[in-house]
Amino acid sequence: MRKVTIIGAGPGNPDLLSRAALDAIDIADVVIGAHRALAGIDVPPDVVRCELVKTADIVAALTDVASWQRVVVVMTGDVGLFSGARRLVEALSGNAQVDVRVVPGISSASYLAARLARPWQDWRFASAHGVACDIVAEAERAGELFLATSGGEDPSRLSGELVQAGFGDARVTVAERLSYPDERITCATASEIAGQTFDDLNVMLIEFAVGAGSPAGASRAASSRWPYASSGIPDELFIRGDVPMTKQEVRAVALAKLRLAATDTVWDVGAGTGSVSIEAALVTRAGSVWAVERNATGVRLIRENADAFGCGNVHAVPGVAPEALAKLPIPDAVFVGGSAGKLPSIVEAALEKNSQVRLCVPCVTVETLTEACALLSGSRFKGFEACQVSAARAEAVGSHHLMKAQNPVFLVSARGAGGEGGAR
Repeated sequence: MRKVTIIGAGPGNPDLLSRAALDAIDIADVVIGAHRALAGIDVPPDVVRCELVKTADIVAALTDVASWQRVVVVMTGDVGLFSGARRLVEALSGNAQVDVRVVPGISSASYLAARLARPWQDWRFASAHGVACDIVAEAERAGELFLATSGGEDPSRLSGELVQAGFGDARVTVAERLSYPDERITCATASEIAGQTFDDLNVMLIEFAVGAGSPAGASRAASSRWPYASSGIPDELFIRGDVPMTKQEVRAVALAKLRLAATDTVWDVGAGTGSVSIEAALVTRAGSVWAVERNATGVRLIRENADAFGCGNVHAVPGVAPEALAKLPIPDAVFVGGSAGKLPSIVEAALEKNSQVRLCVPCVTVETLTEACALLSGSRFKGFEACQVSAARAEAVGSHHLMKAQNPVFLVSARGAGGEGGAR
């Protein structure tokens, strides 16, 4: 049986390679890795050396080299922290003729903690390496955040976002070229880091003040129109126009049906003014909300409301569904506020991205209700629910108050029944 050993090479200095990693390299037929990962590693002269990064390219190379028996794939950092090791293991797992072994390395996080002579068991971890990161949402969770930024977001720009959001006093450590001779570690406030220039090879440690009473927390809360954890924001707090808006009571029930978590990715299709997007964004502070709207005025209102409520994790997407959904990230939950007659195509687009996606469809007409029930009660879904939200609000009439009924809205919800092999 052929053997593939995936090793973590640490921050980059070959002196940090483990004994197990060195032993694997010594007996390898092929050694694969990015140029930086292989730099400085003493590869025997009779060993095939391939500078590759992408999983597909590595798998293809292993297919092309018919004579190999022992392959080492070198990956920077630790194989368990923002590493490509997971995808490679998954890609090779279906081959019964290949035995995959994973050897951990020293992560940038553990190395930085050692250089700072401090523990790291309480750190949170996030990545801005090729993915979007809402640094303001992370700030509101307080505590210590380790952020992988190499090749992704610039520490100066991220610090600038913190300053604008009222977190200028956050303690920021930027570590450049860790483990190399020209290593540099800079510790300062976000205000002091903003505007500086850093090497592309870097990571960040950000320490946010704990407690809403801190200056940063107070500044952030003061800039928000809704500093509460509950849903059901009053309609009048939103910036309104002639674009339709899901009303307060309906939003509260819809958010409950979507069952959102703090790190979820949400689609709000036919987002209107963005009221549902804002409610979802306040729950998914460490996630993101993608508000798709075809009306240009609606797109503008979504952005204005996101700014007004301090929701930097709301992304307004101009376009028409389902076409506008193709490039969006994989959703955990989808709210279809408006479908323009394309509900089946929108549901299909969500299922293609995530076979276990949670959906909620509000219906104000009998025709939409019939269509939504037929779709979400089918064999591709589980947990089907349909409820009617009928609300009445008190309205002053002279010295008395009368209850004025709102239009009833049906909420149809379910979750994709995809197996464990689904997208999420």
